Amino acid sequence: MLDLEGLEVSSFERELLTRPSIGGLILFDRNYRSSTQLQDLIAAVRECEANLLIAVDQEGGRVQRFQEEFVRLPALYKIGKKYPQDKAAACELARTCAWVMATELLAHGLDFSFAPVLDLYNANSQAIGERAFSDKIDVTTDLALAYIDGMHAAGMPATGKHFPGHGFVEADSHLEVPADSRSIEELREQDLKVFSNCIDSLDAVMPAHIRFPAVDEQCAGFSSVWLQDKLRGELDFGGVIFSDDLNMTAAFSAGSIEQRAEQALTAGCDMLLVCNDRENALIAADWLESQNYPPNPKLPMMRGKPPLVRQHLLKQDRWQEAKRQVEALCQGN
Repeated sequence: MLDLEGLEVSSFERELLTRPSIGGLILFDRNYRSSTQLQDLIAAVRECEANLLIAVDQEGGRVQRFQEEFVRLPALYKIGKKYPQDKAAACELARTCAWVMATELLAHGLDFSFAPVLDLYNANSQAIGERAFSDKIDVTTDLALAYIDGMHAAGMPATGKHFPGHGFVEADSHLEVPADSRSIEELREQDLKVFSNCIDSLDAVMPAHIRFPAVDEQCAGFSSVWLQDKLRGELDFGGVIFSDDLNMTAAFSAGSIEQRAEQALTAGCDMLLVCNDRENALIAADWLESQNYPPNPKLPMMRGKPPLVRQHLLKQDRWQEAKRQVEALCQGN
């Protein structure tokens, strides 16, 4: 899975998207100007390769790539703060926020957002912070399951991230290699517990570029201990495993882009993200094609199920009421 440079698909990118090693596309804010432009962009991508998975990070709060003409989504922590007052109402808000997010993306032709964040809240975490629902396991579990239910109700598969938990460390894996010194026993009773509680509802998982030296020296995304023994084995997860971006600083510890790709696939990843570095994306594509990997049968399960066209969706009473609730929460009401 790679990215595009701008608002349109260039002639070079049209050829790139048809390569056999390219199975997905992730969009960023630089790829978005308006609702109409996004629909045209998606249509152009589908003309190149109809079966590409098209994704985005549309969590809400500070991680929302499409904003203008889209419903402004709250950070998940805002939902979590409602939970102590009224558990049922907070879960319904989580479900509604997810349904609005998912329905709006599907109506533009995307397949999924990499959501929800299952990490536990930590005010000192540079990478996670208010992207998480709560610092409490039961609150995070309840709200995450409701959020996943909302995504599924819209027709969107759900991706839990960042396995086995990113919130404990303060460092940002985009910038350095964080390490978490906790034992596997501590992790099972803390961050990992949320993934265990939600695993049967998830369609995909994204591991963290974090080292847990008491468990394995490799970052979780390059570790067969984490992905095969723990995720596939102990948690019995049968869905898709996406690597986190192999161009993040924390991933550099695995070596060249070819070495990163090989280690991630060997560890158990089904699809590799190589973003914001076209040269590395091309090198990774060349390497993948030289290895003759067979098509991955799990990936088609990540295709979204399109709802009504956008113009019809916006006229629905359900949509208008859901939009009102989400915007009120985002504004703090």
